[in-house]
Amino acid sequence: AIDTYGTPEIINSDQGSQFTSDIYIELLKAKQIKISMDSRGRAIDNIFIERLWRSIKYECIYLSPCEDGRTLHYQIDNYMSFYNYHRPHQSLNNSCPSKLYKHAA
Repeated sequence: AIDTYGTPEIINSDQGSQFTSDIYIELLKAKQIKISMDSRGRAIDNIFIERLWRSIKYECIYLSPCEDGRTLHYQIDNYMSFYNYHRPHQSLNNSCPSKLYKHAA
C-alpha cells in the first residue's frame, strides 16, 4: 500500500497482535510513520474500521459461510473490490470510495 499510495504521516489501529508485533512496529518506525493505538476495549476510537468489519460480516461472511481459510480470503478479497468500486455508501452521498479517492488525488 505504501508503494502504491505513499507513506502516511500516522497509522491508527487497535492493539491486535498483528499491529503490536515487532516486525510491524519496526516497519512503521523505519518509514517514520507515527503510531497511534486505541485503548484496549475502545472500539469507538476506531469506528470507521469497526463499521467496515460490520459490513464485511453482515454483507459477505454471514451470508455465505466458508469451509476454509483460502475460500474466506477469496470471498473477502472479492467483497473488498465490490465495497471500494461498486457499493454505494450513504456517508459518501451514495458514491463509492474509489470515485472520491481518484477525484481527491
